[in-house]
Amino acid sequence: MAGGSAKDGAVSEQIEASFTDELERMKARKAPQGESLSHCAECEEPIPRARRRAIPGVKLCIECRSSIDAAHQRRAGINRRGSEDSQLK
Repeated sequence: MAGGSAKDGAVSEQIEASFTDELERMKARKAPQGESLSHCAECEEPIPRARRRAIPGVKLCIECRSSIDAAHQRRAGINRRGSEDSQLK
């Protein structure tokens, strides 16, 4: 194990902090509100009835929502806290 200035449990704390940050980000994300659209707001393809019933207020089809989610996942895995312990290998 690397020495340096890392205290015991530093890696576990960073992992826990990353999970906590992501959980808070997910909680802050607004849920769809209002009436579900019958067609996607982006591509105008029909939104399946089962999706509209499962997610009240849905505005996007699965493909468009997946594209948006994939773009946001690119930033995952970055230690945003920037502690000096994050540089230990």
